[in-house]
Parts: sequence; structure tokens; C-alpha cells
Amino acid sequence: MIKFIFFKIFKWKIIGFKKLDKKCVLIAGPHTHWLDFFLGLAIRNAINEDIKFIGKKELFIFPLNLIMNYLGGIPVNRNSNTNTVDQISDIFNRRKKFKLAISPEGTRKKVQNWKTGFYYIAKKSNVPVVCISLNFPERTVTFSKPYELTNNKDFDFKNLKKNFTGSVGKIKEYS
Repeated sequence: MIKFIFFKIFKWKIIGFKKLDKKCVLIAGPHTHWLDFFLGLAIRNAINEDIKFIGKKELFIFPLNLIMNYLGGIPVNRNSNTNTVDQISDIFNRRKKFKLAISPEGTRKKVQNWKTGFYYIAKKSNVPVVCISLNFPERTVTFSKPYELTNNKDFDFKNLKKNFTGSVGKIKEYS
């Protein structure tokens, strides 16, 4: 049903998708609207992949935790005494399969610089990064090939950002 709505009613197209590695970090953007979350759930359903997302642990209290867990949420403790990168890297290390989607902007507003958490999670977990570019005017979702990080963050960011060139989010001015 979700696939029918996604493809036939809303007329979205998925480009470049290949079966994902058992472990990877997916970065999706531009993230400009709260509806992006539901678009992500529809994409995940359309490609039939088990992709998780993170949320602050305060969202995982009863009864909301039932919904968050069902949707694939992973609670993280974001207080100053814990390291979120280490928490998520530990999950990657404990599981045979783990795919995690994150917004590199870290917010729905327009940003000049991406947050670095996804990068350090992928680096510490030794997993590739897959870019998912959302283009609302064209109703396309474009998947990049898995990108193996180097030891040069600036070089990697430059290469990863190329995958989002020309993509426009739901709110154009935030793209």
C-alpha cells in the first residue's frame, strides 16, 4: 500500500538504488521539513531495507517508545557525559547488519556546514556512506554508490556534497 501511494499517487521515482551493504551510514538531504521523516519511511518501505534512525532517549518513554521502536528508532543519550559517536559505533560493532540514516545538516533550516557526527560514526565503525538526495520539484530520490571514507574529512565532505548538487527540499529556501 505504501509503495502504491509513494510511486503511483505521489509519483516519486527512485534512481540509482542498489541493495545496500549489511552495514552503512546513509545521509539524506536536503532536510527542510518535518515531512521528510515520513518520506524517509516511505523510501525505506519502497526499497525494502531495514534502515534505522536515532533519536534522543527522551522520545523513547512509554507509550511513545512503542511507536519509535516500531519505526526503527534507536535511542541515544545526548548528555555531555556520553559520546553519541561511541554509542552508535558500539551498535555497529555488536550487530551483523546495521544501516543508519542521518541528516547531515542536523536541522531543517539552511546550514552552511554539515554536522560531523555521521562522518565520525562511519569512520569509527569502518562502514561506507551512502548519500540519498531528495529532490522535491522533480520528485526524485537518488542513491549514490557507497563511499569509502579517506583520512581527509574536507576531501570526503567535498565528494559527498556533490551528490546533493541541484537537490531542492520541500522548503526551497532551506535547501
